[in-house]
Amino acid sequence: MTCIVGIVHKGSVVIGGDSAGVGGYDMQIRADRKVFRNGSLIMGFTSSFRMGQLLAVKLTPPRHHPDDDLWRYMVGPFVDEVRTVLSAGGYSKKENNVEEGGCFLVGFRGRLFQIESDFQVGERTDGFSAVGCGEAYALGSLAETDGRAPDVRVRRALAAAERFSAGVRGPFHIETLDEVAQVRQ
Repeated sequence: MTCIVGIVHKGSVVIGGDSAGVGGYDMQIRADRKVFRNGSLIMGFTSSFRMGQLLAVKLTPPRHHPDDDLWRYMVGPFVDEVRTVLSAGGYSKKENNVEEGGCFLVGFRGRLFQIESDFQVGERTDGFSAVGCGEAYALGSLAETDGRAPDVRVRRALAAAERFSAGVRGPFHIETLDEVAQVRQ
């Protein structure tokens, strides 16, 4: 299920997502959004609505000092807090001493991070990313729409994923975190 798309553009981050909830051959269009703000972050998730609910409602992102390296913050304090929240909320799994969560995008301070189910933190050099079953369609669209407005690129990528993936459906929801708002927080 799902397609979450993110773009970095001139210090801002735009993340968009679909509304499909899929289980086996059944689909429902969900009212709760897969893309949301949490303090000075924007996030978009795949994997599980429970995980997304915990990230939106229970996660209190640790304070980041602007002089601290952002990647180190994401790998360290941020992921540590995510792991704690997912575990306390009954979502993460631990088997054979390996902990597993889910996949989501995070926009923060003009950068876009992809958190994988093993809690690794990725940051693509392309300036865009996508996750979920519509990922490949969205990435193809994003690669071909370079130079267009970021919200147009996100909508086109989500539309391509909806057209070709059985697990992606509108309505689409988009959040933008601009650099001015990030500096104030």
